[in-house]
Amino acid sequence: MTRPAGLLRAGYPYVRTYGMRRITNFPSDLAIGSSGSLYILCRGVDAMVRILSNDDEDMGYIGSFGKGEGQLTGPVSIQMDDNENIYISDEVLHRITILDTDGSYVNSWGEHGSDKGQFDRPSGIALDSNGHVYVSDAFNHRVQQYTKDGKFINSWGVEGSGEGQFNYPWGVAVDDEGDVYVSDWRNDRIQKFTNDGEFIFEFGGSGKGPGELHRPAGVEVDVDGDIYVADAGNDRIQLFNADGRYVERFFGDATLSKQGLDYLVNNAVPLRLRDMADLEPQKRFKSPKAVRFDDKTGCMYVADTESYRVQSYRKDVVRLNEDQIAPSMRNPTLATT
Repeated sequence: MTRPAGLLRAGYPYVRTYGMRRITNFPSDLAIGSSGSLYILCRGVDAMVRILSNDDEDMGYIGSFGKGEGQLTGPVSIQMDDNENIYISDEVLHRITILDTDGSYVNSWGEHGSDKGQFDRPSGIALDSNGHVYVSDAFNHRVQQYTKDGKFINSWGVEGSGEGQFNYPWGVAVDDEGDVYVSDWRNDRIQKFTNDGEFIFEFGGSGKGPGELHRPAGVEVDVDGDIYVADAGNDRIQLFNADGRYVERFFGDATLSKQGLDYLVNNAVPLRLRDMADLEPQKRFKSPKAVRFDDKTGCMYVADTESYRVQSYRKDVVRLNEDQIAPSMRNPTLATT
């Protein structure tokens, strides 16, 4: 898809909440199936992939806690390929596990270590249009690139704070042009690279202000080149344009999910507790670990980790051609009438 010359940003309204505690415990990431179903990666003693319909109906789960073939212990990130095989990084087992949508084991690779093809707490995982798999190898301070069947291709990065260096990289994403984005967790920044690891640019910096980051986790890029960062330490999502310029922040605006509503209506004590609660904090994100964008629907999905749910928002934009928008300005101001 050719990127537009500019965007008329009309808004980003809240759409829906999915899941609830007891159903989607500590969601760390999610993938979106071809039917619109959400495959929500849950951590803890209930490590699994919970499947919810686009209407928040519980469709069961796949995977189970353990160290055996196809099992999960410390899952961090999830991706789905064109054949709807599901790739899951596991930071405790130091491996990538692949399941199909029925939960059947397909493949796995990786072991603990620092050599090629080994991992030390892999976190983010992303796939490009050529079927290559990128993994943030967090404690080895590098990104590794593989074929879909686990054959090592390339890696880059060492510990540090300079260009192309990392201090516990977490999230990784690939845009439609093949460039790679990495959330550099302890350096509080996002770095962009070519698909063979050549540094392009960085943005962010430590802080709580607009455009600043505190322990960024997941990162995502949509069809317009907009960059989304799960700014976990600041309990928010931040949106940057394709050049890394800050655009806006999302703090969460959730209502109850369908499942949450059904549960409270039928349970008197939790219902009374909610009736007594300050509802303002209930809307907000709590340490969101991942953000995903669905090109088909134009929706952003946020793994609202410590609220045990997923929140979704819809991007409302008009995509502009070069005849509709002036060239970039050196000293821009915006006035409305």
